[in-house]
Amino acid sequence: MRSIWNGAISFGLVSIPVKLMNATENHAISFRQIHLSDGGRIRYRKVCELDEEEVPASETVKAFEGEDGTVIPVTDEDLASLPLPTAKTIEIEGFVPSSAIDPLQLDSAYYLQANGVPASKPYALLREALRRSGKVAVAKYALRGRERLGMLRVTGDVIAMHGLLWPDEIRAPEDVAPDSGVKIRDAELDLADALMNTLGEADLDTLHDDYREAVEELVAAKAAGEPVAEEEAEETGGKVIDLMAALENSVRAAEESKGEREDGKHADVHPIEGRTPRPGGAGGTAGKKAAQGGGARKGTAPAKSAAKKSATKKAPAKKAATGRTTAKKAPAEKAAPKTARKKTTTGAAAEKTAAGTRKRSPA
Repeated sequence: MRSIWNGAISFGLVSIPVKLMNATENHAISFRQIHLSDGGRIRYRKVCELDEEEVPASETVKAFEGEDGTVIPVTDEDLASLPLPTAKTIEIEGFVPSSAIDPLQLDSAYYLQANGVPASKPYALLREALRRSGKVAVAKYALRGRERLGMLRVTGDVIAMHGLLWPDEIRAPEDVAPDSGVKIRDAELDLADALMNTLGEADLDTLHDDYREAVEELVAAKAAGEPVAEEEAEETGGKVIDLMAALENSVRAAEESKGEREDGKHADVHPIEGRTPRPGGAGGTAGKKAAQGGGARKGTAPAKSAAKKSATKKAPAKKAATGRTTAKKAPAEKAAPKTARKKTTTGAAAEKTAAGTRKRSPA
């Protein structure tokens, strides 16, 4: 790794020579701008707006513009002459628990490396002191022409430093929170907990940039002269009309995608009291049976089947002239009024015909 800054950590009267190097790298795809008609590269040049001539870097300096439009040149020599104790020093100001640092303040991340053999011992001393205390060090340092705030912490056997935004650089979240009158019911929280438990912990090592891969495939296809595959993006936006139904469906979908949990049980889903379960929903009867692998067949209503079985059990079996049991027709026969039966004059054959043509009385 290439160092981007050399200096020292000031730990009281102890000075630890260190090198600073970037701990992260950017893998984003970079593009150039070209002229579409001929493919010529488009470049940006610095042009003076007064004489409209291009200005070389040697003639370009910084300037501060006042409120009245006055421009005050500030050269690199002017900035270098300012007293800046942290120009080559990471000055430790104190130590705090890591929970005292608001994640909103976190900025760039760096590794600190001991610069030379003599720096190894004091470097290891600071590292182990931080590790044993469970705290992080808050420090000031200067980088790229400005003084910054930093946090030193231990990661593995290395001291890492995170650049921090100054407290006054964090904006207050005014008018960001939802209306304070929003009420969350316990049943909704239970479903949210069930969804969180079903999704489980995120494995950060398995996550990757799908968009970057898609861009790389697009560029490769264009370079090879192959047609570019187009995929329709799924619509995920919109307004949530029924929060409970959305949570129930989310729990069911998460269970189907991940399979059964390690203990062999599914997340408990309880519908709100007094709320009619949705057919096929996680809170309904059909939904629970489906989650347990014993759901009813498609197109079959569980309640209707139960009623039919109950009526069949209570109805007495009646033998027709052919000797076959007509128990399945018993509910319809019982419900039909006697006056609706057609009279015949041909004995057993007529009775069988009448039994097949009896009308069901309306429910």
